[in-house]
Amino acid sequence: MKLAIVTAYPPSKVTLTEYGYHLVKHFRLQKEVTEIILITDKTEGEKDFAFTEEGCKITVKECWSFNDYSNLFNINKVISATKPDAVLFNLQFLKFGDKKIPAALGLMLPLLCKMKGIPTISLLHNILAQVDLKNAGITSNKILRKAYKCVGNILTRFVLASDVVAVTISKYQTILENKYQSRNVALIPHGSFETPLEPDFTLPAGPKKVLAFGKFGTYKKVEIMIEAIELIRQRTKQDIEIVIAGTDSPNTPGYLESVKKKYAHVKQLCFTGYVAEEDVPVIFGESAVVVFPYTSTTGSSGVLHQAGSYGKAVALPDVGDLSILVKEEGYKGEFFKPENAESLAEAIENILEHDSYRRYLAMANYRAACSLPMSDIIKMYIEYFKVLQLAKSKGFTLDVTMVEKELMS
Repeated sequence: MKLAIVTAYPPSKVTLTEYGYHLVKHFRLQKEVTEIILITDKTEGEKDFAFTEEGCKITVKECWSFNDYSNLFNINKVISATKPDAVLFNLQFLKFGDKKIPAALGLMLPLLCKMKGIPTISLLHNILAQVDLKNAGITSNKILRKAYKCVGNILTRFVLASDVVAVTISKYQTILENKYQSRNVALIPHGSFETPLEPDFTLPAGPKKVLAFGKFGTYKKVEIMIEAIELIRQRTKQDIEIVIAGTDSPNTPGYLESVKKKYAHVKQLCFTGYVAEEDVPVIFGESAVVVFPYTSTTGSSGVLHQAGSYGKAVALPDVGDLSILVKEEGYKGEFFKPENAESLAEAIENILEHDSYRRYLAMANYRAACSLPMSDIIKMYIEYFKVLQLAKSKGFTLDVTMVEKELMS
């Protein structure tokens, strides 16, 4: 099977870059896949293929850019020219831009692929009905928010034109099935990027590093974490280093630079900037606690799965999709009230002051991550593609419910 994967890819700064990397890394190891056509965004640096394992051929087609009005035509042209046997889209609603037209045009691609007769799966990491448009930095205008919701309904139907729409959270499946009467929605968990050998869960010598990892500035605001650590420093003797690893969200350029200036007086405050894939294990491995300074959520959390993979305790708000992941996938953490520095300080302090509790959380999260490795998730996609190809050859419509039952049995 020649598989086209449409995704952002490192060193891209576009959302879902890390997930795209691991999709390619694991799909290339599947015996059913003979070639991957990587249809990705244009970047200044070379694409990152630092894989240690052998695998199938990867053909890179850099043909789209964030907020480019021609993305629909350029990607469609590449798909027509390369003639893949199947297509996987790694999507969320602002994948191709935060401007209405390029974002909407990009989400029409699954429909075009379906019309071409190419077996198509769209992995949808969020649904607009569940996105807080104000917190996500899209718009604070009430009228515009209503307009976005209306447009979102149309765009959702474009994506639902795929043969299969994969979602990572059960709530999303329920909403799409009930609201849109869709019967092609499959629940395929997010999965854990890496499952390293079980760590010893001890911390390296020196300051205890408290880590926030991701793209910041919209619903991910690091001020609360900095202020929480300052509160802890005032009342304990803990030697703590604050590590903010990542970049600005595309919607909030300049955010982290403004935070640097505002908190220039704070000691042991480190901004790493963009973290290359090969450096991710080091960043997580050295941390004592991974903090989620979120005011809301927009989908399943890749950072939570990464924290679990590296056996880390976490402090997180009891909101939205984070709450669902904790309940459904077995992750554990110390919860705090969103946007409340004192509550976050108590959560972090509870972990740092009680090492046995930190180890308990870390071990529980590692076990949760190991239960859903990315290699198993990719095999689920392979099975769906195999059934889609069979359905195409026999001329019948895929029943996602029946396939799910087979995969779960």
